[in-house]
Amino acid sequence: MSLPAFVAHFADLPDPRIERTKRHLLLDILVIAFCAVLCGAEGWEEIERFGRAKREWFQHRLGLSLANGIPSDDTFRRVFARLDTQAFSACFRAWVATLRALTDGEVIALDGKTLRHSFDSACGQKPLHLVSAFACENQLVLGSVPVADKSNEITAAPALLALPDLRGGIVTADALHCQKALAAQIKAQGGEYVLALKDNHPHLQEDVAACFAYQQAQRLPERVLDTHEQIDYGHGRQERRRCVCLPLDPTDRDWQDAQQQWAGLRCLVAIERERQIGAKVSRETHYFLASLPLCARQMARVLRQHWHIENRLHYILDVVFDEDACRIRADNAPANFALLRHTALNLLRQEKSPMSLKAKQKQAGWDNDFLLRVLLT
Repeated sequence: MSLPAFVAHFADLPDPRIERTKRHLLLDILVIAFCAVLCGAEGWEEIERFGRAKREWFQHRLGLSLANGIPSDDTFRRVFARLDTQAFSACFRAWVATLRALTDGEVIALDGKTLRHSFDSACGQKPLHLVSAFACENQLVLGSVPVADKSNEITAAPALLALPDLRGGIVTADALHCQKALAAQIKAQGGEYVLALKDNHPHLQEDVAACFAYQQAQRLPERVLDTHEQIDYGHGRQERRRCVCLPLDPTDRDWQDAQQQWAGLRCLVAIERERQIGAKVSRETHYFLASLPLCARQMARVLRQHWHIENRLHYILDVVFDEDACRIRADNAPANFALLRHTALNLLRQEKSPMSLKAKQKQAGWDNDFLLRVLLT
């Protein structure tokens, strides 16, 4: 039997090894690692043990040569430490592009995550920080870019968004990514944006807050606000969220300066949150810049979906794949192992059995037929 179709996207990945040390094919190493991580392996030793346990299956069902047997844990460690992360990521994104049919209006959430135990104190190496893009409707990881430290997310985001097709999508991001250049790039690539506005643009934030305050005090009767309110109960708390949208004309006389600086700016948004836990009540207001004048109900949905990157990606990586506890730290290995997890997560989500991701992971480890079905989905 031939290899699963997705593996072909990694076939041209440059091999970092010198010729005389190549006892195993790079594609064999990649396929074993993909399958092992998909089934719950969390380190090089576990990948080797998984390969040895399923050697016959790899040879007879997937057609791996394995002429020199299963690679050792040290071989996996050295290959992934030296494998070019950018090339590996490009292969991953090329594969994801074949899976994803962008839903019109789909939210593409950007956010960063630190792999807490990827630091190395002896070498002065900080934990790896990754910025990821997540398609909320399709529930797919679109790509990730490693950064030296969290402050460099600003430079990582443009590179991350350079490859995915953004046409029809709505990019959401926190205030760190509320940058004029990023807004212009999103619009140039055919996408829309909803960006959180905070202290990194203090004067603009003050202007937006004042505008909403004046309008809500009915001092600007010519402007019409659209509002949507939602109340949720759960976990011992009550939360009221009120979304207020102020659409702008393409050449709004009061916001011409901002529209010249922020490409396609068409809407100002305020989210008022009131949370009550027992007798304690807290209130906060957040502001956003948007390039499309959605109604308040639609805008509230977009902003709620942004949090899918936290609870359907970052939380899953920690709970199902135990990412934060992983102590892989040498050279490119942390970033490359993160891409193995992202590949495994996308494959598991493409398989539509009514099981949790953790159950699918276990079933794939126990049942070779199910593992093959996940790989061929």
